[in-house]
Amino acid sequence: MKPKITLKAIAKEFGVSISTVSKSLKNSNEISLEMRERIQAFANYYNYRPNSFALKLRNQKTLVLGVVIPEITHHFFSKVISGVEQAANKRGYNVMVCLSNESYQKEVMNLAMLANGSVDGLLVSIANETQSKGDFKHFQELIDEGIPFVLVDRVEDKIPCDKVVIDDVKGGYNATKHLIENGCKRIAMLTTPDYVNVAYQRKEGYEKALKEFDLPMDESLIFRVDKSKDIQGQITSFVNQKDYPDAIFAVNEIYAATALKAIQKRGLNVPDDIAVIGFTDGLISHYATPAITTMEQHGFTMGVEGANLLINRLESEKQNPFETKVIPTTLTVRESTNRNKK
Repeated sequence: MKPKITLKAIAKEFGVSISTVSKSLKNSNEISLEMRERIQAFANYYNYRPNSFALKLRNQKTLVLGVVIPEITHHFFSKVISGVEQAANKRGYNVMVCLSNESYQKEVMNLAMLANGSVDGLLVSIANETQSKGDFKHFQELIDEGIPFVLVDRVEDKIPCDKVVIDDVKGGYNATKHLIENGCKRIAMLTTPDYVNVAYQRKEGYEKALKEFDLPMDESLIFRVDKSKDIQGQITSFVNQKDYPDAIFAVNEIYAATALKAIQKRGLNVPDDIAVIGFTDGLISHYATPAITTMEQHGFTMGVEGANLLINRLESEKQNPFETKVIPTTLTVRESTNRNKK
């Protein structure tokens, strides 16, 4: 007896995507006739049969939404999950959460598992490694299989779907403007590599504010943290440079708190020597000493909006145009930027 063959095995045999195999077996004209015939012949030889159990599940309502996020320890993503769950529960749905741990392969595996009849639709925040690779074939496969999904926070313009984002450019601008209005002139930025779209957009806002207030753009003040290395060591080295900045804008709460600690360890005062502002208003910002000024991302609201977008699409009889919901940020001022103006 020949071993049971899968779509994944067929795709590997021909060096094509699972989506290409699926379309070939459905005799789609999107695939060349030669490729269709070769794939169909191979599938027939090995007695390929669709997973009838998964197909049956797909054609039934599970009343479950799948959520795939990069990490659970981040305050922002925990708020997103809370928002998704509250909105989903109000409308009769439950929630299943998976973590990609910023891994492309883990993200691919999570989407494949959830899409195999476990959930009605998905909410996803794209992993850093996926953005770095620029490989979004697994999302195209969801589209090809007719599985609705919403991208939240970390999105990709090339992927046609509903999206929920914050106004990262405006958030970066307002954070930098706040520092300038508090007397700061040499404002550094602690950020991630540019392929992380939210950080890149916050940098755009930072640069926009510097230009508007006629402050020079100094590339040496933009420090891109490598998450695969010692984050505390990198930020400490940056703070300990001889010609240190008078303010730091960090793209997340962890970087802001780490900078705060490094500044104090050097014997400098926050905010009078170096003011600090971060993104995401979590417990760390509340209970740091001094408490950290932040740009609130409203993760809970993003989760609510994402869940409602997804459920609306699941329950609509029409194929409505995709929507992008933009959530504004809010500045929360605390001691870390309350400088004694000179």
